[in-house]
Amino acid sequence: MGRDGPPRTFAKTFGRDPRGPPRYSGGGRSLSLPSMRAPALAAQMIERTLEKLESWSWDAAVIGLGYVGLPLVVTMARAGINVVGYDVDPIVVEHLASGRSHLDDVTAEDLAEVAPRTRFTTEPSTLASPDVLFICVPTPLAVGKQPDVSFITGAAEEITHELRAGHVVILESTTYPGTTESTVLPILERSGLALDKDFLLAYSPERVDPGNASFRTSNIPRVVGGASEASTKAAELVYLRFVEKVHVVPNARTAEMAKLLENTFRWVNIALVNELSFVARAIGVNIWDVIEAAATKPFGFMPFYPGPGVGGHCIPLDPFYLQWAAPALECIRGLLAGGAAVTYADPHVPSVREHGVELDAAPLTAPAIGGADCVLILTDHDAVDYNAVAQGAQLVVDTRNALGRRGLSGGNVRAL
Repeated sequence: MGRDGPPRTFAKTFGRDPRGPPRYSGGGRSLSLPSMRAPALAAQMIERTLEKLESWSWDAAVIGLGYVGLPLVVTMARAGINVVGYDVDPIVVEHLASGRSHLDDVTAEDLAEVAPRTRFTTEPSTLASPDVLFICVPTPLAVGKQPDVSFITGAAEEITHELRAGHVVILESTTYPGTTESTVLPILERSGLALDKDFLLAYSPERVDPGNASFRTSNIPRVVGGASEASTKAAELVYLRFVEKVHVVPNARTAEMAKLLENTFRWVNIALVNELSFVARAIGVNIWDVIEAAATKPFGFMPFYPGPGVGGHCIPLDPFYLQWAAPALECIRGLLAGGAAVTYADPHVPSVREHGVELDAAPLTAPAIGGADCVLILTDHDAVDYNAVAQGAQLVVDTRNALGRRGLSGGNVRAL
C-alpha cells in the first residue's frame, strides 16, 4: 500500500473526548460512533478492538479459498498481515500449502511471495486466534432458483465454535439484504457472546473481476456496512489497511443491497442489448456497429454487449435474487438434450463436471474445426486461433463478436 504506518484516527481517545464522539471519514459518509459508556465493559471491548485495528496489530483468517477468498489472502499478506486460509476442501488446501494455485489470478509465484505470512488449513480450530474473520464462500441458487445460503450458515456455525471476545467477523459473499443481521448474527449469538459486547459483525460485498490485471483486490473500492455502528467502523479500519478506498454506508443491509444493484444493473442491460440485437437483425443492422457508435457519447451511456446470457463467477441477480447459470454450460446442456454431439475447447477450463454435464476439453485442431457442423463461440479468449476458426469451419455462430472485432468475416459466419 506504500504506507509508512497506521493512520492516526480516533481509537486511542474513543469515549474520552469531552467535546463529543470523534469522527472519521475514509470515503462515503462520515461516521460518528455512539459513546457506548453503558455497559462499561462493552465500551472497553470495542475500544480495545478498534485500537488494535487502528494500530495495524491484527491478523486475519479467510474462510473459503475460491476466486474471492484466495486473492484476499494474497492481498492482505502483501500488506504485512498474517493470514490463515481455511477451506473444507483438503485437496485445495494441500495444493496451496505446497505452493500450487487452482486460480489463474493467483500464481505459484504469488503464493511463494506471501508464504512467510500465510498458512492454509482445514482445521477449524485455527479460526480462534486471528482477530478478523472473513467469510468468502459460494452462494449458489437452490432448486427453484431460491437463494442458497447454506455455505454462509455453515461458515458461521464453524466460527461460532471458535468465537471469542474481540473477534471481528466480515461477510463478503454475495447475498440478499438481511443475511448479515438476520442469518449470520443469530448463529454467532448461539455462542453465548453478544454483538457490540463481545464481537463485531459487518458486510462488505466482494468485488472481483477474474482475469482483469488492472483491477485487483487492493485497488477496487470497497463498500462496508455493519450490523452496528461500531461494527461499521471496525470494518472500515480493516479494509483501509489493504485497499485504496473504502466507502462507508449506514448498515449491512445497505451494503448488501448495493451488491444487488451492481449485479442487477449488469443483468438488465445485457438482457436489453440481447433483445435489441434481434431488432437490429430484423432491420438489417449490425448491433455491434450500433453499440460502437453509441459508445462514442462521452456521457450518459455505458456499452453492454450481446451474448448467450449473463455469466461470470459472480451470481447475476435481479431484484428478487433470481437466476443463475453459466451461459456456455446452459448452451451445452441444451444441445445435448437436443441430440447433438458436443465437444468443447477452452484453454482455461480443462474439464466440466457439473449440472449433469461431464466433458473434457478437446484441442482446437484444424480437423476438429472442419469436422464440426457448427462452431459456436460462447467466450472470447485471446489464446484461440480465430483465423483458423473463420477459415476452417463449415458454420460459425459467433455470440461474442470475437471474429468481427478481429476483422474476420465470411459467408460461413453468423454473428449474434
